[in-house]
Amino acid sequence: MIARRLTAASAETFQLAEGPVWDAVRQRLLWVDILAGYVLEGSVDDTTGRITVTRRHAFDSMVAAVTVADDGTLLVAAQEHLVVLGIDGTRRDGPRIVPSGVRRRLNDGSTDPSGRFLVGTLSLDGPSQQETLVRLEPDGRLTALDTELSLSNGLAWSADGRTLYSVDTLRHTVSVRDYTRDDAERRVHLRIEDGYPDGIALDAEEHLWVAVWGAGEIRRYSPAGALTSRLTVPAPHTSSIAFAGSDLRTLVITTASVDLTDAQRNQYPDSGRLFTTRVNVPGAPVPSWSALPIAPTPC
Repeated sequence: MIARRLTAASAETFQLAEGPVWDAVRQRLLWVDILAGYVLEGSVDDTTGRITVTRRHAFDSMVAAVTVADDGTLLVAAQEHLVVLGIDGTRRDGPRIVPSGVRRRLNDGSTDPSGRFLVGTLSLDGPSQQETLVRLEPDGRLTALDTELSLSNGLAWSADGRTLYSVDTLRHTVSVRDYTRDDAERRVHLRIEDGYPDGIALDAEEHLWVAVWGAGEIRRYSPAGALTSRLTVPAPHTSSIAFAGSDLRTLVITTASVDLTDAQRNQYPDSGRLFTTRVNVPGAPVPSWSALPIAPTPC
């Protein structure tokens, strides 16, 4: 088994908790509540697994993802554009990614081994085959890596930085590609049909952990793609995962309380809470954002 104990870690229930990120420098957990428009900060107790909200940043739109620079500056993927949130609380708009008037929003994002931020999109108007995955470059430009996704989701990189794992949720796939070339073709690494792959993370043994939305599970796969173990979570909509704590052995699981039937709400009253468990293999550190001097584009 991958876990000794599962703890309902947060006192608060969230609508759509997503994108947990461990800020090792400040020993804090960052995550978002997408529909509520919050970026949250919290402390993680390695002993009890409890997560305490210490600060929340409210936005007037949905928020999709957050990452952190070495100095504590946050880069937030708001509904359609990026926002730089300074350590003094000041905000500065960054590039717009979703064109004005288009019914889509930003979704999961993460930093690559060079500290560049990647973020994808999803449609707000039903099924799509035109969702994108873009990368913010050092000069502030945006590079499109994918333009024909159904719903861009979790991202993770191998320890040597040469391989990118990416999720296309509505196609039920986790893909892999050579990250040393922007024109490298992605290929299917995993296909998960009994649920929807969502957030992902790699551990120190290069095993891939996948949150499976709709199945209420976290699954661990070998580098060859073999399922090695699974953890059942008492919330059907497991959305994402991160390794946190001083030794990166506290697995944080985010879940959602939306899109549940009345029967599911009664059966799974902890839906929307954050969960934690201690794992034997630590997670791989997630690179910090390079804090580029990005210039805004018209919103």
